[in-house]
Amino acid sequence: MTETEQETVPLPVPGSVVPPWLDGLPVTVLAPDYQRILGVLEERRSAGKGAVKAKEIAVELGVGTTPAKVEGVRSKARRLAERGWLLLEASGMFSPGPRPVAVPDAGSSA
Repeated sequence: MTETEQETVPLPVPGSVVPPWLDGLPVTVLAPDYQRILGVLEERRSAGKGAVKAKEIAVELGVGTTPAKVEGVRSKARRLAERGWLLLEASGMFSPGPRPVAVPDAGSSA
């Protein structure tokens, strides 16, 4: 790579498409809401806890437990699972992907 060439990492755009997970891809390519969902699951992994329902993720995020809010979280978590960032278990519960991800503090807005 020359001095004029720079390796660029795409910045997240709210409402943007979730890219497929690749080894070495930083979590910062995800919009903040997705980063926060990953953060909840990584905290659970660190605490030795298992899979979690979307409603529990919504509670951890502080967005409430109304059906609309829970469904929004579920939709985002499913999208992360479809792209390999999370695991969606047969029970409908979510768990972190196979490798830990460093999740920056992404603020609050899920």
